[in-house]
Amino acid sequence: MRTRITLACTECKHRNYDTTKDKKTHPERMEIKKYCPFCRRHTLHKETK
Repeated sequence: MRTRITLACTECKHRNYDTTKDKKTHPERMEIKKYCPFCRRHTLHKETK
């Protein structure tokens, strides 16, 4: 079952991206380097509640 998650920038705390993940294969919180339009560069984005 895929669940919907929100990714937030670790530097400016803006919630920029919505995506889905499979909780069976990835039970831990997701961390991805993505582009933040507010910081105007690639930053680490973490899964939020």
